Amino acid sequence: MSGRRSRQSSEGGTSRISDDQIIQLVSKLQQLLPEIRNRRSNKASAPKVLQETCNYIRNLHKEVADLSDRLSQLLSTIDADSPEAAIIRSLIM
Repeated sequence: MSGRRSRQSSEGGTSRISDDQIIQLVSKLQQLLPEIRNRRSNKASAPKVLQETCNYIRNLHKEVADLSDRLSQLLSTIDADSPEAAIIRSLIM
């Protein structure tokens, strides 16, 4: 592996992430992703893991938005002063 990533940057003296750290981070991401984790082969390239991570995050954002919309619709159909409405409002906030 290249030693360039593990050396300090000449700009500001900040340390850069090492190749080993990148490998560990990609491995951790791989374990969190259902699409990759459920495959028979645990090997995936770093770009593939990063792409799957981005897709997964986009899907999670969409699910959150959909659930928020559903809760808002539910809230509009019940009495605003009811205990159920208070619970739904707390979930939305």
